[in-house]
Amino acid sequence: MVKKVLALGDFHIPERAYWIPEELEKEVTRESYDIVLCTGDLTTGEVLSWLQRLASEVYVVRGNMDYLKLPLQLVVNVEGLRVGLYHGAGVHPRGDPVKLAVRAKQINVEVLVTGHTHYPYTTFVKEYGVVIVNPGSATGVWGGDERATLTPSFAIMCIRGRELLIELKELRNSHFEVEKYKFQL
Repeated sequence: MVKKVLALGDFHIPERAYWIPEELEKEVTRESYDIVLCTGDLTTGEVLSWLQRLASEVYVVRGNMDYLKLPLQLVVNVEGLRVGLYHGAGVHPRGDPVKLAVRAKQINVEVLVTGHTHYPYTTFVKEYGVVIVNPGSATGVWGGDERATLTPSFAIMCIRGRELLIELKELRNSHFEVEKYKFQL
């Protein structure tokens, strides 16, 4: 059975963005998901309520700008694949894949969904056997990293056993650019 997972985060509503860009909200809500994973920095309960309408299973971790009572990290078993969820604020330099892979090994996961950088990327850290998935910022707001694209983005992961398919979607010029990845873990 395939599980469809939506990954997103770094909203910063209402401090840096009024709400989720209309195009991204429409793109996200046109599909259905088994699980939602959120990397934090919602900063308001309204975003949490919105996320809870997207799937029956919703997991959210606390970002460095959150004051909501949320866990710092979580581990979710998806079709036998151990997926970790961690905001990433404790990793320096920001978004360092090797340090994130070390964190993944500490919590015993094969995939780590993380945020904090505000730019989307996916990479396989070979020496640790860990896939890092960063969905970027759902609102495309500034986040303190010069690599941030300031474009709204999110990720969709399809998991079937040990197979992981990832689509990173970035909203550019009113349309979505998609990068696809496939991993056999």
